[in-house]
Amino acid sequence: MAYIPRLKTKYKEEIRTALKDKFQYKSVMQVPKLEKIAINQGVGGATSDKKLIEVAINELSTITGQQAVASRSKKDISNFKLRKNMPIGVRVTLRDNNMYEFLDRLIAVALPRIRDFKGINDKGFDGKGNYTLGITEQIIFPEINIDKINKIMGMDITFVTSATNDVEALELLKQFGLPFKNQNPQQNG
Repeated sequence: MAYIPRLKTKYKEEIRTALKDKFQYKSVMQVPKLEKIAINQGVGGATSDKKLIEVAINELSTITGQQAVASRSKKDISNFKLRKNMPIGVRVTLRDNNMYEFLDRLIAVALPRIRDFKGINDKGFDGKGNYTLGITEQIIFPEINIDKINKIMGMDITFVTSATNDVEALELLKQFGLPFKNQNPQQNG
């Protein structure tokens, strides 16, 4: 029998029915679901030091369990010594089992390791049901060996859901176990 991540099972057995009842959907197919998690890491010093991109790709691949790719600049910006098509960041998009595994590790292990952690801010919604969370240090992930780090870098984690508004998306992410600070979302949708 194939391995099924814990949060995937939880979504199918508990979260779907809880959201269906709360928002009075006619079918379980209307219930919002997590479609993908996109992780971006900007590497500003990459214009002067090419090794930073390789280090960032290795770190992000280690954290997510999936190969990260370099993102390239779209145009020349002389003030930043930037040329078109230079690698300036790394990104990875997680779907299905990899996505649920990463989310489980993020909630259970990584977020509690943040210094003075009081919950994540609920202001990162875009009005269309997607949520972006900024992390300032990559060392909160246990996969990263702190002794081998030469530069602390942050990352943006975007949760893309099929929800049509922020209230439904917030409820979905809360059901998965993301620890939000205040419990009153702004009404955008």
